[in-house]
Amino acid sequence: MTARNRAPVFVLGCPRSGTTVLYHMLLSAGGFAVYRSESNVFNLLVPRFGDLRARKNREELMDHWLRSKLFRVSGLDAQQIRRKILEDCAGGGDFLRIVMDEITAQQGARRWADCTPDHLLYMREIKRQIPDALFVHIIRDGRDVALSYVKQGWAYPLPWDRREHLAVAALYWEFVVEKGRSVGRELGQDYREVRFEDLVLQPEPALRDLASFIDQPLDYEQIRQAGIGSVSQPNSSFLEDGEKEEFNPVARWKEMLSARDLARLEDVVGPSLEALGYPLSSPGPHGNSRAFRLRATYASMFAGKLWLKQHSPLARYFTRLGRIELQPVSAPVRD
Repeated sequence: MTARNRAPVFVLGCPRSGTTVLYHMLLSAGGFAVYRSESNVFNLLVPRFGDLRARKNREELMDHWLRSKLFRVSGLDAQQIRRKILEDCAGGGDFLRIVMDEITAQQGARRWADCTPDHLLYMREIKRQIPDALFVHIIRDGRDVALSYVKQGWAYPLPWDRREHLAVAALYWEFVVEKGRSVGRELGQDYREVRFEDLVLQPEPALRDLASFIDQPLDYEQIRQAGIGSVSQPNSSFLEDGEKEEFNPVARWKEMLSARDLARLEDVVGPSLEALGYPLSSPGPHGNSRAFRLRATYASMFAGKLWLKQHSPLARYFTRLGRIELQPVSAPVRD
């Protein structure tokens, strides 16, 4: 078993919860290999390309991966990494470990971290394939996450719920966070939760706690000085082109949601917000026939899609429609 201070660290969470800024804080602290991309191994690559014990699947994977941003930002030699994957890879864990170990060695770093938010839903499988993995789950107020989702255009309500973008986004946040916390309880000392709000408002104590968990110093001043990626260039969906971050990213919902929209959102996910320690804007009772219908509909839909993606031959179809970062080489690099 790898020593804890060299074990791989997985930074996970519902998308738009602050995974990127936390990941870039780790990179800025030093000791970690710098790989500024989501790997998307378990959530997209494995479902799309199938059982990697089959050489033809590994060949198809490498044909695509070597033409993508995922390879381009790695700095690896194409022929060398292709040979290693074709010879030594028997699954998603092997693929990620081989690629990241090569990047780590090439950079002279001590360890590596992965920042693929959706890997939160695959922690059990990641732990099975990478036994020394450590998991950091960053949690953010679901009202802010829902706002960001809608801003990005990522909320997909059913046609008859076309006015329920905020509620559907909040329900997805709830689904992902609860799934992650459920598996996290199984992982014991190899799982830690971090609040986005603590990381922003009280970074030094939050980083000290995280440093103890991963067994590596995380000096806040060093992180600020290095300023990799979103540490110095905020990754906010609310910034216009050329605008700098001038406002606090915590509790934006207080300024951006109307009283009516806020009440309707809290009707749907209020109990989850309260359970996580996020006070509601108004006392209950929360929940009504609308909230009951939305919760029943979308909880089943999210769970069904996840099952199909993880267990069904239709996984290849679903991942072709997903947010896969297999752009051609000519595509611009986005952090």
